[in-house]
Amino acid sequence: MTAVPQTPAATEPSVESAPPPAGPAPGAKRSLALALLAGAAGAALALLASGRTWAEGTAVLAQGELPRSVTGADVTGAPGALAVVGLAALVAVFAVRRAGRLAVAGLLVLSGAGIVAAAVRGSSDTSALREKAATAVGLTGADVHHVTHTGWPWVAAAGGLLLLIAGLLALLHGRHWPAMSGRYERTPAGARGPRRAPPAPDMDRPEEIWKSLDRGEDPTR
Repeated sequence: MTAVPQTPAATEPSVESAPPPAGPAPGAKRSLALALLAGAAGAALALLASGRTWAEGTAVLAQGELPRSVTGADVTGAPGALAVVGLAALVAVFAVRRAGRLAVAGLLVLSGAGIVAAAVRGSSDTSALREKAATAVGLTGADVHHVTHTGWPWVAAAGGLLLLIAGLLALLHGRHWPAMSGRYERTPAGARGPRRAPPAPDMDRPEEIWKSLDRGEDPTR
């Protein structure tokens, strides 16, 4: 009897496990933390400064002098409004991706630049103070004397500069930052949880058969 040569058993190809996805680089983490701190601090400074006194003066009356003062919101409402826009843009950076992230980062840059420009212009503005003096005196075009300006406009400008820096960081490094996960979404009942496929109907139950007939489906398939 001749021995039947045995063919070597085919070896199954080894399946190599894919390496786990790498997390954000340390440089991306640093830029992300710096942008968050700069943006939050800048918006807070601009909002704080817009409610403080920017200029003081004295309105001249027949009976004497009447001191008047104006806040940043009286001089210009731009820093406070743009601070809210910049804060919303800072949050929205993590909710969008790619081109949307670049657009939101650009909005953040424009908000910071607008705050700086409005604060610098308002640092020497006296129109709001004259208007307030005219209201107190009751005469249009009333003059004010001994006008002094505080340092709060420059605090608002510093806040705008921080927002501007946060926007530039988002433009330069935002593509490496993580985004909000879409794993958890709102379910039809209103609760949040992972999306799950609806269970297959049990055709052994009579009510499921009637439901399939109502939908125009063949329950025997």
